Amino acid sequence: MPTTLSRDEWTARARAHEARADALTAAHRERAARGEKHPVWDFLFTYYSYKPAMLRRWHPGAGVVLQDAPERIGWRWYSSADGGAVAPDADLFRAEKPQLADLVERMLRRTASRPGQFGCFGLHEWAMVYREEEHRHPVPLRLGQAGTDAVVETHELRCTHFDAFRFFTPDAVPRNRRPLTRDSQPDLEQPGCLHAGMDLYRWAVKLGPLIPGELMLDAFELARDIRLLDMEAAPYDLSAWGVRPVRIETADGKAEYVRRQREFAERGTVMRERVLDAWLGTSTGSAAPIGH
Repeated sequence: MPTTLSRDEWTARARAHEARADALTAAHRERAARGEKHPVWDFLFTYYSYKPAMLRRWHPGAGVVLQDAPERIGWRWYSSADGGAVAPDADLFRAEKPQLADLVERMLRRTASRPGQFGCFGLHEWAMVYREEEHRHPVPLRLGQAGTDAVVETHELRCTHFDAFRFFTPDAVPRNRRPLTRDSQPDLEQPGCLHAGMDLYRWAVKLGPLIPGELMLDAFELARDIRLLDMEAAPYDLSAWGVRPVRIETADGKAEYVRRQREFAERGTVMRERVLDAWLGTSTGSAAPIGH
């Protein structure tokens, strides 16, 4: 039997969701009003180009019936019933977006099926500035250009995420353990990758009303938490923004990075199951153990 929410129940959840979304985006909205940029947090609204207003919109998840919801009749990927009831419809989504539905399901299931890899040490950000004088972020490098280049040259680049790899400098590309392409992404994505964990937010948003709003914000929070480590381990000097570096060029820094990376991998595994359950009523079954 589908879950059914009365109007009082679902409007209360929608109001709570809006308040939580506003709290999560308040600092960004205040900076944007002042025209201020932030090298860590702007990423959540630029690379993932979803505006704060989008985060405020609550949905119940696939198959959850909202009673007395005439204002949502005609909303995309909602089906209508008698008496003004509506429910997000996974079949409508798949019929309209079959390629996207297939991609999201493959990415979630295949990523969850593989053991995590934990030997990259966040060097993708270092590879993005390798032997280049102009950088994506207009902030100084902690070790200077020569010191940064030396770290890249004394480590093996093991990136498995195409959307990080595609920003490598030309000199860094051939240093990666293997070439990456967009077509190979579903075959290589693995749960130890920080960016694979952040991308759970992207997949949750793309599924729209099929994912409960609360879960979508959970995915945003995971992306936010991962983003901090991503930039703490980066080669930039972000002390002006209060960011403490994780010095992955040292043994202690590597150990801290891997410990936190494993924690994010565990959170991501749980979230993949939750997204699949909300959308399709089926999780990954038995995800692969977190590996080496």
